[in-house]
Amino acid sequence: MNAEIITIGDEILIGQITDTNSKWIAEELNKIGVSVYQITSIQDDKQHILDALKEAENRAEIVILTGGLGPTKDDITKNTIASYFNDTLVLNEKIVEHIRSMFAKLDYPFTEVNKQQALVPTKCTPLKNDFGTAPGMWFDENKKVFVSLPGVPNEMKGLMLAEVLPRIQKQFDLPFIIHKTILTYGMGESMVAARIERWEDNLPTFIKLGYLPSYGKLRLRLSAKGINKELLETTLEKEISTLTTLIDDIIVGYEDSETIEKVLGKLMTKSNLTVSTAESCTGGAIAKSFTSIPSSSSYFVGSIISYSRTVKEELLDVSSDVIDMFSVVSSEVAEAMAIGVQRKLKTDYAIATTGNAGPTADETDKTVGTVYIAIATPKGVYSEEFFFGKPRLKVIERASNKALEMLRKEIIKNS
Repeated sequence: MNAEIITIGDEILIGQITDTNSKWIAEELNKIGVSVYQITSIQDDKQHILDALKEAENRAEIVILTGGLGPTKDDITKNTIASYFNDTLVLNEKIVEHIRSMFAKLDYPFTEVNKQQALVPTKCTPLKNDFGTAPGMWFDENKKVFVSLPGVPNEMKGLMLAEVLPRIQKQFDLPFIIHKTILTYGMGESMVAARIERWEDNLPTFIKLGYLPSYGKLRLRLSAKGINKELLETTLEKEISTLTTLIDDIIVGYEDSETIEKVLGKLMTKSNLTVSTAESCTGGAIAKSFTSIPSSSSYFVGSIISYSRTVKEELLDVSSDVIDMFSVVSSEVAEAMAIGVQRKLKTDYAIATTGNAGPTADETDKTVGTVYIAIATPKGVYSEEFFFGKPRLKVIERASNKALEMLRKEIIKNS
């Protein structure tokens, strides 16, 4: 069962707003066994909408549109859909009363412009919008389902959950779609693919593997689709077990929500450990990762953003002789920073970063993209040198991810 999502609005195409509706709709459709074939964003233009409807009808059984259902003249979706189905608009008195009642509760004046919202095509089934004035519209035409929804996110979501998803489930015999995600750190996509190639080649035909890379980490998503839910779940668990034996050394978690920050939080909470950071080139990005997790104050004590030499010397007690001898971008300085913040904030572990994120190398002789990461533990300190390339934001993100990965390995090794 395929669906297409069409989002309507010039504001999307000029970058004024981000289309979050499509992402949410796709996730909800997937949960009930509907695969999204294509997502399209188009202008508030009659011919453009007509063309998009025709193309979507040729590809999918379900077409969902969002946007263009307001009371103003620039919202033309409703009239265009009526035109597409050779239909006319009629006033729906139930919708009129719904709008009138909503406005009365808010003490808003009810005008003729607002009344236009109650005009709907005769061929549609109006869907009551409990969060706004524009009704949703459901069409059964040409053995296909077309649904038009407001673009306002809370209105769209309310209609999807209360009306659209239950109707789709009732009308169609849907398969099961199950996803399992494995989060890995520290190995690139091509290297992981080479390691698991034989396993991947022998996956059952109803299971697909997707590679979802980002800087320093890789998610492997297994998707199973079919009518036998028990078979899908059993086979997925078997394949994940086999995959785990192949890449156990780089696996961090088993779901999208199981981020390395959460994994670290669980590890430190379980063992009653604390951590602090001394960040130069990452500028607080690692601290932000920790504090993005609720209740992280129980293990993350704080951070010293030691961007300048002066802060390194005065707050972290890094010797000026060490800096003069090795430069601020060096393993020696990174280790001194880690020890300094560990002592200053009295934590079990500490992370320190120093490097050249770019675009220039400043006063060092190290290449842009060079980063030193140090981890101070209860047993000592060590550091590693990395080259993360360009641009600046890539260096910062990769360095932050690598630092968290290194900390996780140290905690596991010392536990």
